[in-house]
Order: sequence, then C-alpha cells, then structure tokens
Amino acid sequence: MSHFTDLAHQYIDGEWKPGSGSWDIIDFNPYTGEKLASITVATAGEVDRAYRAAERAQTEWAETNPYARRLVFERALRIIEDREEEIAETIVAELGGTRLKAAFELHLAKEFLREAVHLALRPEGRILPSPVDGKENRVYRVPVGVVGVISPFNFPFLLSIKSVAPALALGNAVVLKPHQNTPICGGTLVAKVFEEAGLPAGLLNVVVTDIAEIGDALLTHPVPKVISFTGSDKVGRHVATVCAQNFKHAVLELGGNSALIVLDDADVDYAVDAAVFSRFVHQGQVCMAANRILVDRSLEEEFTEKFVAKVKTLRVGDPADPATHIGPLINSQQAEAVSSLVDQTVAAGATALLHGTVEGNLVSPSVLTGFAPDAPILGQEIFGPVALIVPFDGEEEAVRIANDTPYGLSGAVHTADVERGVRIAKRIHTGMIHINDGTVHDEPIVPFGGEKHSGIGRLNGDAMVDVFTTQKWISIQHGRSRFPF
Repeated sequence: MSHFTDLAHQYIDGEWKPGSGSWDIIDFNPYTGEKLASITVATAGEVDRAYRAAERAQTEWAETNPYARRLVFERALRIIEDREEEIAETIVAELGGTRLKAAFELHLAKEFLREAVHLALRPEGRILPSPVDGKENRVYRVPVGVVGVISPFNFPFLLSIKSVAPALALGNAVVLKPHQNTPICGGTLVAKVFEEAGLPAGLLNVVVTDIAEIGDALLTHPVPKVISFTGSDKVGRHVATVCAQNFKHAVLELGGNSALIVLDDADVDYAVDAAVFSRFVHQGQVCMAANRILVDRSLEEEFTEKFVAKVKTLRVGDPADPATHIGPLINSQQAEAVSSLVDQTVAAGATALLHGTVEGNLVSPSVLTGFAPDAPILGQEIFGPVALIVPFDGEEEAVRIANDTPYGLSGAVHTADVERGVRIAKRIHTGMIHINDGTVHDEPIVPFGGEKHSGIGRLNGDAMVDVFTTQKWISIQHGRSRFPF
C-alpha cells in the first residue's frame, strides 16, 4: 500500500506538501484496522493558499480554448482505465467497498469524465431582442470562477470527480476537501489523476482537513462563488446557512429515506431482487438506498419470505474477496449507531425477521417489520444494512406512507402496469423515482438531486452548466440612445 503514503499530502498550487496543522488525520482500512496513512491537517492559512492559487490559475484557464481543455479529461479517462485495478484496490482498502462496488464506482467515474469532455463545449451564448431601437443584447455564459467541493465517504472517487471534472471543464478552478475517512480516494488520488493528465498547476487543489482545525474557512473564504456539497442533511443545513450569509451559491446533495413500493400486481421475485440490491449495496451506505420497502398487504407474506431468504444468502466479510456482498461500515461509530438503532427499534416493539450482529466494523443484515406508524426509524436515513418492510392497503396508503418523511431523493415503484407506476411516481415528492427497477441510479446527463431535506439544486448534464457557469448581459447600442436629461 505504498501509494497511500505517496498520496498522504496536501496538494496546493501544484505542490505535494504536508499540512502545517498540529495534528494528523489517520486513514484506516475499516475492515482490517490497518493504518494506511497519516496526513497532517491543512490549516485555514493553507485553505487560503489553495483558494488564492485557484483564483490566479483560473483566469488563464477560462481563456483557454475549450477544445484544448477537453484533452485533459480525455487523458484523465485513459489514466483511470490504465490503473483501474490499482484504483479498485484503493477503494476496497480505504472505504471497505466490495469488488463489485469498486467496479460500479469506477464505471460511473469514467462515464462522468466522458461527459466532462463534452461539457467543455456545452455553454452557448444568446442574442436577445430589445425594445430599444439600435440595441443588441448579448448574453454570455461565463465560468463562475472558483468552486469549493466537499465530498462524502461512501462514493468518494466518483462524487469528487462528479463535481470537480464539470467545474474544470467549464473553465473554473477547484478546491476540493474530501471526507476525513477517505482522504485518498476522495481527494489526493483525484488530484494525482488530473496532475498526470496535464491539468495546469493551481486549477485543482486538495486540502485534507477538518472543521475542528479550520472552522468554516472553506465556506466563508471570499474567493469561491459556488460550494458543491455532498453529505448529510444536518451538515448540509449548516453549509447552506453559511453560504447564504456569504452570498455564495450552494448545491446540496444530501441524504435520503427512499421508498421502494411493491404494488399488488408486481413481479414479486423481480421486486425482491431490486429491493435487496437497493438496500444492501455498499452495506447500505448509499443516499439513494431503499430505506423503506412498502409492500401491498396481499403480497406481504410471499414478498417477505422471499426477501428474507435472499438476504440470508448475502455474504458478509472481507471486501477484497470477490464473493463478498457486504463489507464493513466506514468506522466503528457508524457500526455502533446502526446496531443500537436496530436494538432500540426491536425494544420498542418491532419484529426482527433477521437481527444483524456486529463484528468489528462488519454489521450483518437486519430485516425489521411490525412498526408503529410513528416509529422514529421510519422517518430517518439509515446508513447501514437494515431493511424495513412496511405493508400497505392500496395505492392511496402507499403514496401517503412514501411521502411521510422529511426526505425526497429517490424511489421505485414495481407494477405490471407501467402507466399505473408512473401515475403513482408523479405523486411521490422526490427528485428521482424509477419504475420496475432499483432506487440506486446515477447517469451523466440526467438531472440528479433531491426535494425537501434531500438537497437543493441538480447536478449532471445541462444542470452542470447552470451550476458552474453564470450569465452575463452585454448590450451594444448601435445607434444613439436618447437620455431624458
């Protein structure tokens, strides 16, 4: 794992250096507990240096021909393809992702880089008519300048690239802060790929640090105009507040509590497969996961029996073993929180069809049912391998239960009648919902994001242009204006 030590630095203005903070972030393998690297934290002074470097480098980058900017992303894509095995191993080691999950994350990261190649040429100016004779109105699309990106621990490589690459492709510079648990996959590895792809120094800076060291310096700094944050709704609320106070635009991709609805005419076996994947992929540490599985009462017995039987076949263990379905949670706090949530819910009267056990950071699956309608667990996001099965009587009740949550990120509806599924989908207050499929999807050109507490704004495709560029009106008076004094 020598490359962990090589990447255990800050990356500011094209230079790899240790931070100058007074303490270290220790990067652990969540399965073995092995120490992968220690990184001395960046201080508020280094955050300032990173933003100033970005500000200096951005001017020239914005004036670089977009056809030339594209080449960087083509090269980055080739680097990832050449090193796919090494990057996959890094994902397995640093965040406990299974081999399947690492392959899924890398596949999407490559798709988003391919889209970034096209994004460089996407912004288009317009000429608009004027009520004033002789006036020409031009509307230019220009880069916002500098973007701050804060990425999470669950899909760190993908979710850093997902904001970093489009922001750069559209002519901006970036300061990236990865999550403390995934500083390599979410931060310095991304920087290394772009450095080797020939991105000029200063355009992408990575600061590995913590709010305990820098407070809100990343958000309050005068340079960045846009902050792209992916994480919990609790932290998202803070980010939004601080950004608003400092006149910055915040794009927030936050948690979810998605419902997968199984209607009375669904294909039960297929719905079980979709639900098991949607709940247990990456140990359930997915914002789009099917937190609640709502099943029509007429199918409840058959669905539950088949669901539990399938969950029992999932292998929990070493994420490096290709046969493993469920690896470790990211750290011991998460493992303990998930396990005590299950215990509390059962103590409050729910039935455990499967009651998971904890061994180190490995948490085996739980399947719970029989909740009181106001059970707290039904309203919250569970970042772990816990499935909740909730029966309903008829469509109206399904819609009511699905909407009874502060979140609105993803969802799914299973039915033999596609248009019936669409009618129900339209009534669920969520940013994304899928008919006869799982809840975990992300595609490069489809608007991705949530409603309610699941976030503000959209990413992907044209939404990237909206977020990472701004509009500028330049008018030309070809005749002469007449002024009233």
